[in-house]
Amino acid sequence: MFDLSLEMLRVVEEAAVASARTMGMGDAMGSDHAAVEAMRRCLDTLAIRGTIVIGEGERDEAPMLYIGETVGGATNGAMTVDIAVDPLEGTNLCATGGAGAVTVLAASEAGGLLHAPDCYMEKIIVGPPAKGAIDLDAPVKHNLKAIARRLQRGVDDLVVVVLDRPRHSQLIADIRAAGARIRLISDGDLSAGIASSVAGTGVHAVMGSGGAPEGVLTAAALRCLNGEILGRLVVKDDAQKERMQAMGIHDVKRIYNAAELAPGHNIVFAACGVTDGNLLKGARFTGDGVHTQSIVMNSNPARVRFVETTHLENKPDVKVRFR
Repeated sequence: MFDLSLEMLRVVEEAAVASARTMGMGDAMGSDHAAVEAMRRCLDTLAIRGTIVIGEGERDEAPMLYIGETVGGATNGAMTVDIAVDPLEGTNLCATGGAGAVTVLAASEAGGLLHAPDCYMEKIIVGPPAKGAIDLDAPVKHNLKAIARRLQRGVDDLVVVVLDRPRHSQLIADIRAAGARIRLISDGDLSAGIASSVAGTGVHAVMGSGGAPEGVLTAAALRCLNGEILGRLVVKDDAQKERMQAMGIHDVKRIYNAAELAPGHNIVFAACGVTDGNLLKGARFTGDGVHTQSIVMNSNPARVRFVETTHLENKPDVKVRFR
């Protein structure tokens, strides 16, 4: 597959700038809409024929970037790709000016990303050193000891990210009882999952249940970073189980790893900061333009780039500054 990384970088940058202009205005839906519009507009300039496999929802729920929507500016003979998007992960974070809002996109050859239903997924996410040492069904204490052993440190040195939700009360108690430290977050387990595989972020694991679509996007990033996610879909009722089976998921109790959630051979992942977080700085507006920080990755060949971009204002006295 032709290297789409710089094109996908442009897509998440445009979405990040658009949503960052709404930061702190208290309108989560408006922030999300701004990101969706910018992302859709930019995707249509690319010489691809893309299909949204993870997006804003079903066609009757989302006017743009709905599941099954075709995007791209080419038709006959164009490269065919599957695309998963989270136009604005952390809509509430953007609306309130909280930390860690990002725009996210993953792409692969057709069939390279699991068509995950819009449901919860039990997850445990770790970086490369702990790959192969975790077990989704093991007690929390055992997993934390295994992670600490691989990282050559004590359990009390670990920082585990958990979504701050009532459903995680027992998980939080178990982590604290084991002696690890917890960073509770209001939103954004996708960016936290990526941070677990990047040295220096201070995140060693992510535990708990979050969105299944975000689990697939996280898996795409971890395929590029050599990290690991174990995930199992949470079935709410029989109707949801039937819908999963109609989507081709016959074993609803299956535990997926990163290679099964994102099996593509040529994965591209891109994310751009909207507000400052552990992984990326947010968009900064100056008299000379807008400054963004992004991460863009490929699985084949394995490549990770942190990109600083200045989007210059169209004025005659604008200067490019050494940063």
